[in-house]
Amino acid sequence: MYKSLLFGLFFTSLTAGANQVGVDNFVPKNNKRSFTEQASPTVLIDQAHYNFHTMEQRYKPFAKILRSDGYTVRKNTELFSAATLKEADILVISNALNKKNVKQWSLPNYPAFNRDEVEAVYHWVKQGGSLFLIADHMPFPKAAAPLANIFGFQFNNGYVEDLKNKQQIFSLSKGNLVNHSILKGRDTAEQVNAIRTFTGQAFLSPPAAKPLLTFNSSATSLMPKRSWKFLDDTPEISVDGWHQGATLEFGKGRIVVFGEAAMFTAQKNRNNDWSMGVSAKGAEQNEQFLLNIMHWLSREI
Repeated sequence: MYKSLLFGLFFTSLTAGANQVGVDNFVPKNNKRSFTEQASPTVLIDQAHYNFHTMEQRYKPFAKILRSDGYTVRKNTELFSAATLKEADILVISNALNKKNVKQWSLPNYPAFNRDEVEAVYHWVKQGGSLFLIADHMPFPKAAAPLANIFGFQFNNGYVEDLKNKQQIFSLSKGNLVNHSILKGRDTAEQVNAIRTFTGQAFLSPPAAKPLLTFNSSATSLMPKRSWKFLDDTPEISVDGWHQGATLEFGKGRIVVFGEAAMFTAQKNRNNDWSMGVSAKGAEQNEQFLLNIMHWLSREI
């Protein structure tokens, strides 16, 4: 008997996960540009670490949303170093992987970044860079752990589940969406009061961080040995008070960390009409939420 409803609600295997594709004909709702071509922040989307989300595929809608606001969006295909990060204003890392786990998400899971890369990003942020680090459910937390750890975040290499909030709606009225300048935006038209996430992980944040998304006592994390295989003896822990989104000001730089990736793009399953991301029911404000995050990282908020 399967222990969790996750198995039936989402994906049953890595093969099913591979059927997630970006929505090619996605059109952002945003029609207001914050930046001119001459004053456009440069956003690097990492594609040097076997990333599950890339700007040509599953994060194509993500890139479209950013471009609609005037950001210059480029892909990064090199290992992180002072040289590769020099021209970037914002670095986006979404679901990086170690080569060993590209086709094998079950344990063991391996880090995606070497020590030199972690130190390069650390110093770049400390000197004023902005990092947007996204690591979804197993195996992605383990892959990104060395980078998260150096900034004080502790990732859980599991799958989060909230039996009292199965759709994972976070809202100010529920109290699990935490008041933050990102929610207020730059004016009333940009205010956000509810967003939706899609499975993902829960993590612990350092004391100086400010939470955005917080789980309550009905949320747990399941930690199977095999990807998407939840049995009666699968270990689980309470993640009451843990986060799925948080921010941190670090040195001269800024960091946004999220434990879920699909919420910032538009995806569908190529085998059916099931969709998730900014176009899904309950996620109507997710696009504005993403723009507000980018504005915070750009110091517009």
